[in-house]
Amino acid sequence: MAIKVKPVQVAVDKWTDNAGRAASRFADGAAGAADAWATNTANAADNYHQAITASGIKDRFRSGVRKAGAEKFKRKIEDVARDRYAPGISAAQPDYQNNVQPYLATIAGLTLSARKPKGDPANYKRVEEVGRALHSKRLAMLGVGGSATT
Repeated sequence: MAIKVKPVQVAVDKWTDNAGRAASRFADGAAGAADAWATNTANAADNYHQAITASGIKDRFRSGVRKAGAEKFKRKIEDVARDRYAPGISAAQPDYQNNVQPYLATIAGLTLSARKPKGDPANYKRVEEVGRALHSKRLAMLGVGGSATT
């Protein structure tokens, strides 16, 4: 005997109605779970590593992209992201400021090697000096140490 299910449109309408009214519950619940999220996510590092190095992961990723397709990507940009972009930028401003400040301070604290005439290959050393300093800063901020070539 077949299992009786609701028509798909009934399920879609119910989901849309309930989910559309759940923004406050979602925000409250998500904010209240911040500590548990941080702990559980940090503890999942081994699972994350296993997932991203699993056999066939590149093919599964590629298949998922194909399944979603460019049309869905475009539709979500038009229907969702466009209106959320500016408020997201405003909400992210303090985070951007806090995250970029140490890197700008690192650059400001550098004394680069002397500049050579335009086109001199030695000028690339200056770029390398900035790159190494920023990479070292990034590793230090992540608390992982290591060399600038990591």
